[in-house]
Amino acid sequence: MKLSKQLFVTLREAPSDAEVASHALMLRAGFLQQIAAGIYVYGPMLWRVLQRIEGIVRDEHDKADCQELLMPAIQPRELWDESGRWERYVNDGILFHFKERKGGEVCLGPTHEEVITNFVKGQVQSYKQLPVTLYQIQTKFRDEIRPRFGLMRGREFIMKDAYSFDVSEEAMVESYKVMRQVYRNIFSRCGLRFTPVEADSGAIGGSGSEEFMVDADTGEDAIAVCRATDYAANLEKAVSRIPAPAACDEVVAMHKEPTPGATTCAALLELFPDLPMTRLLKTVLYHVVYDVEALAARDGVDASEVRAEGVIAVMCRGDRELNEVKLANHVNALKLELASEDEVKAATGAEVGYAGPIGLADDVRLYADESVNGVEGFLCGGNETDTHYLDVHFGRDLDQPETADFGTVQAGDLVVEAGTGDVPADAAIEITRGIEVGHIFQLGTKYSEAMSASFLDVDQKQKPIWMGCYGIGVSRVAASAIEQNHDEAGMIWPLEIAPYAALIVQMKVGDEAQDALCQKLHDDLTAAGVDVLWDERKKVRPGAKFKDADLVGIPLRIVVGRDAAEDKVEWSPRAGGDEAKEVLTSGDAMERVVAACREAGRI
Repeated sequence: MKLSKQLFVTLREAPSDAEVASHALMLRAGFLQQIAAGIYVYGPMLWRVLQRIEGIVRDEHDKADCQELLMPAIQPRELWDESGRWERYVNDGILFHFKERKGGEVCLGPTHEEVITNFVKGQVQSYKQLPVTLYQIQTKFRDEIRPRFGLMRGREFIMKDAYSFDVSEEAMVESYKVMRQVYRNIFSRCGLRFTPVEADSGAIGGSGSEEFMVDADTGEDAIAVCRATDYAANLEKAVSRIPAPAACDEVVAMHKEPTPGATTCAALLELFPDLPMTRLLKTVLYHVVYDVEALAARDGVDASEVRAEGVIAVMCRGDRELNEVKLANHVNALKLELASEDEVKAATGAEVGYAGPIGLADDVRLYADESVNGVEGFLCGGNETDTHYLDVHFGRDLDQPETADFGTVQAGDLVVEAGTGDVPADAAIEITRGIEVGHIFQLGTKYSEAMSASFLDVDQKQKPIWMGCYGIGVSRVAASAIEQNHDEAGMIWPLEIAPYAALIVQMKVGDEAQDALCQKLHDDLTAAGVDVLWDERKKVRPGAKFKDADLVGIPLRIVVGRDAAEDKVEWSPRAGGDEAKEVLTSGDAMERVVAACREAGRI
């Protein structure tokens, strides 16, 4: 392909709203054009990258006997009502939904569990048809509140989603293991450094899930990892052993303390400098919209008996932070957000900043994070403006409320198994960052039971199908590859997914020897199956050509210049820098390109 035949425009500077390297570099290189917040045109170069990624995804899925299909982007509300997810997604505020001309409600699919379950329900009758795994590569839609980071968090994006269907839990787990390996193969072939981590299943649901995180300092997701044990989990899911609370030296009666203007832990420590942070318990109030159906099913009551929303209070040690995902899961929340100022005043009788566990309104349910366990003589809000209680003890001054792990893991915490078996006693957690490019779930029978997707087993009894689902953000993979592989000059694509495998840079177009040698290299590489780009632009200076070459980041580069008459070229791979440059014969350079492409699976 000749570069002069392409629509190819580059920018010297990145737009000011580009916050991460992948976004900035793709905009500068003309890979992307934004037409609205979080909505992009994929340029020809980027589309080639995405097709390379899709090819790897298809190849690995097909080798695992998965079958590709295509489902509609527009989905009727009725399917989502069957699964019970419509209200949660609407409450989350991310669902594009609207009424069609006949008055029915539809949405643009952010995911396809309902559609695929309905499809399989109509196709599968017998255990003899299972197991089966179906997948598609399709555009998905999420009405992100704050689209950002280019392809990292858009409102329209390309996703591969696969769904496995099995006869039993054990068979589902086996399918899950197969797909876990498929994902490892895909991300390895895409040239990514990644970490599989335990994850929260969120609105998708199911009994367990893992995320595949590309290691990157710019990642939106925090990851808890322990190098000594290979433990890794998304911070939303991570668990740990935390340091014990400070001991209470003296047991005295609970009493009120004036704390004018002290609405934060830092302000309270100025008033009580001898009080350890571990003996300061904060109480946070949340407004909750409940999953009424789930609570009714759990408690065995009619849905009309379950309140739809309300305010809860959660206690936590002063040196720890609450994890709202864990909390929302525990209370079966469709939506969880900090209580408003008016709600806080109604629940506590005080201004914001003085909430505590003693004297809350009767309709406010109190919970506690397990970090409060063992804390004695603590300081807490007094539910009275400018007032706190001091020297409070559970069991003496108030009952300890329902307590569970609602905490966020912090760097330095120990893994749960520290000091047991072969795990070192000092096996500590560190916090890193990553970009989620894949997520796999064991769904169980969540959707098949809700939507009556069953099969006849060997004994001719109806059984619900066991499901798994598996997602890959195809467009996110492209952005993640740049985050891991770039420098000040531009992108450095992994060979496996680069828009072109090789770039020929011609120094002087019109020079007879250079024209002939470039044409021969282009034709011979193309005949060998190598997709090659030839920069033969006449009115562009060599310096600009090199800048464009560095920006676009095609991994294998051959420079044809003044030694062309002697059949000599400069071998200049993008990732190697000046140290990797060599003068070779054109034949030797071609052999290197072909060998590299074979090793990378491009030919």
